[in-house]
Amino acid sequence: MGWGSLGIVLFLVTFGPFVIFYLAFYILCFVGGGLVVTLLYGKTNSEKYLEQCEHSFLPPTSSGIPKCLEEMKRKARTIKIDRRLTGANIIDEPLQQVIQFSLRDYVQYWYYTLSDDESFLLEIRQTLQNALIQFATRSKEIDWQPYFTTRIVDDFGTHLRVFRKAQQRATEKDEQVKGTAEDLVETFFEVEVEMEKDVCRDLVCMSPKGEEGFLRDLCEVLLYLLLPPGDFQNKIMRYFVREILARGILLPLINQLSDPDYINQYVIWMIRDSNCNYEAFMNIIKLSDNIGELEAVRDKAAEELQYLRSLDTAGDDINTIKNQINSLLFVKKVCDSRIQRLQSGKEINTVKLAANFGKLCTVPLDSILVDDVPLQFFMDYMQQTGGQAHLFFWMTVEGHRVTAQQQLEVISSRQRDGKHQTNQTKGLLRAAAVGIYEQYLSEKASPRVIVDDYLVAKLADTLNHEDPTPEIFDDIQRKVYELMLRDERFYPSFRQNALYVQMLAELDMLKDPSFRGSDDGDGESFNGSPTGSINLSLDDLSNVSSDDCGQLHAYISDTVYADYDPYAVAGVCNDHGKTYALYAITVHRRSLNTEEMWKTY
Repeated sequence: MGWGSLGIVLFLVTFGPFVIFYLAFYILCFVGGGLVVTLLYGKTNSEKYLEQCEHSFLPPTSSGIPKCLEEMKRKARTIKIDRRLTGANIIDEPLQQVIQFSLRDYVQYWYYTLSDDESFLLEIRQTLQNALIQFATRSKEIDWQPYFTTRIVDDFGTHLRVFRKAQQRATEKDEQVKGTAEDLVETFFEVEVEMEKDVCRDLVCMSPKGEEGFLRDLCEVLLYLLLPPGDFQNKIMRYFVREILARGILLPLINQLSDPDYINQYVIWMIRDSNCNYEAFMNIIKLSDNIGELEAVRDKAAEELQYLRSLDTAGDDINTIKNQINSLLFVKKVCDSRIQRLQSGKEINTVKLAANFGKLCTVPLDSILVDDVPLQFFMDYMQQTGGQAHLFFWMTVEGHRVTAQQQLEVISSRQRDGKHQTNQTKGLLRAAAVGIYEQYLSEKASPRVIVDDYLVAKLADTLNHEDPTPEIFDDIQRKVYELMLRDERFYPSFRQNALYVQMLAELDMLKDPSFRGSDDGDGESFNGSPTGSINLSLDDLSNVSSDDCGQLHAYISDTVYADYDPYAVAGVCNDHGKTYALYAITVHRRSLNTEEMWKTY
């Protein structure tokens, strides 16, 4: 502090009391002079740089409007489009028409109001064709056989099982509280969650916004797979095509296919040229649970009866008219009986009905596998127990055997005619056999049919070193059949399941005794209808328990001379306007203690 004070006193004594103002003035002058010098230096350099720019040899840039006019005056470049898509002319031409109609209906009607330039439409067409070419190429790389024979069948069967289970639950709820169609839909998705393991599609199926969002996501994935990278990265183009596919094509298509009126019209169109035969029509009436449909059939039959009775009974067509009247009376009687049964509550649960019979009639596994109706019930049961792979393998081998026999017969006939182009056919048979092996028996198969390893190894060796034959899978198929027959998980348990009782009811082998027809007679009967004799035989079998059924043996013993029909000849019967062959069938039934014999026509 002392030295600082001394310095300040000496500074003031030397320079005077106004030295502080002089110092501030000197500093301000120094800064101002520096700024002036910097400004003059920058100005000089800027002038020199501008002079250099004025002497540049680059041409001046053109303005925007003249440039646009110049581009518009240029001729549009021609775009060459290859009309080939899949390589098959029979497919390419319809696809080209679909593309043309799509552009006409979804693009041209609004684009021509904006511009007459065709380049945009050609670019869209080229993009669509590239996508179709990519789709065709990827489709050729897919193995469609497992998809159509396994996956799509499993999905369809699963959907039917979910729907049937939902119907069953809805029926149980209706007995307590009257339900609605919305309750059935909610029950369906609840069952779907239970069976599909936490997979539910209710948001997609019930919400319009959810459905549109799902279709947009689906189209986005398809565009990612099919469009070139440059087109897919163009967001405007991608969103534009996505909206056309989702809301202009897929959504209207789904709405049309799910429209009941469209489905009915399509079914009518399909059956217009194929008349329903007598047996199928009567089976539909006997199995119908819809009282409204039965009443409609009955009323229609009554109208036809009034028309036929109003006709003149004279003439050559009297017998034909009488047959038609008898047929319509029979149809009306069956409808009345079925309606009365449904209204009186006699159509109860088949499982409860089975309790009235004790032991049920046994349907052999052989008969189940060759008949469509029982096979459907057995297939549902096998899918519930996880044994569908065994059943599908057995059915696939049966189909392969028939196909292989037909193809080998064709090869033999060509060889007899001097044609030797058989390598391609044998190659297809080998590929089909290898496909069955890979799908059901290989280590990569899922689910896999478990059989003895030595049989699988023997089959693999045969496929690698020998030509395929129709009997190539016989040993393994026999083992699979024995497994389904004897394993407690499959056929034995199926006979104790509710589906087995429903199968018997579907086959008309399970009836309420109060509605059984008269069983009077000595065992020989003929009611004038082939269907009636079949139903009578099934009724006789339904009275027999599994232990008493024993062995059945039937053979054609003779043809019948139908003297009661003036239009019949030996072995032929005219029934309801149709001609049938008529046979006498002798049936032997042997059990442990008794032996019976009867005849049926």
